[in-house]
Amino acid sequence: MAHWQPRFTAADAAIIQQQRTCDGFFKINRLTIRHSLFEGGAIEIVREQFQRGDAVCVLLFDPDKESVVLVEQFRVGALGKADSPWLLELVAGIVEPGETPDDVAMREAQEEAGAAIYDIVPITRYLPSAGGSDEYVDLLCARVDSADVGGVHGLADEGEDILVHVLPFAEVCELVANGTIDNAATIIAVQWLQLNRQRLLQRWGCV
Repeated sequence: MAHWQPRFTAADAAIIQQQRTCDGFFKINRLTIRHSLFEGGAIEIVREQFQRGDAVCVLLFDPDKESVVLVEQFRVGALGKADSPWLLELVAGIVEPGETPDDVAMREAQEEAGAAIYDIVPITRYLPSAGGSDEYVDLLCARVDSADVGGVHGLADEGEDILVHVLPFAEVCELVANGTIDNAATIIAVQWLQLNRQRLLQRWGCV
């Protein structure tokens, strides 16, 4: 059976000109791009590209207690979009030069939740907002002992104020189903765990 492949490759698009328009906490470039058209020829367009770096998000799962560790923190992107800009999310962080996704997962689990993680299982890798951002997210699941996890964490010099929650997995699934959890990485990871929980428990010798 034939599988879908994109009509064009990276060779069919070229950056003709780029200009840095924002050089703050994140970067924005204005790009003039020429790319091929499906019906022949080419088009030249101008687009802003939000350059925030790649990220890692990790679902911390305690199979012995059937619980999930999530973090609550303020998110500027949710201002004016929801009843509260404090979101319930996965532990996450930006990839620094020389780091692997596993490195980031271990670092951020400690910084944001005070948690040590063990076996790390990849879920998927995806572009969360390809219409304007160059960010790739590596989505992972990791085993954790949630017994002593809790409290407020984060790095003060990065303006972080992070409250840790240990919740029953069944409750987290309900929060996804009713729309309370409304950020993509957490939704994808929780639904993946719903589908793959038994396989994960077998991998970890919990069945």
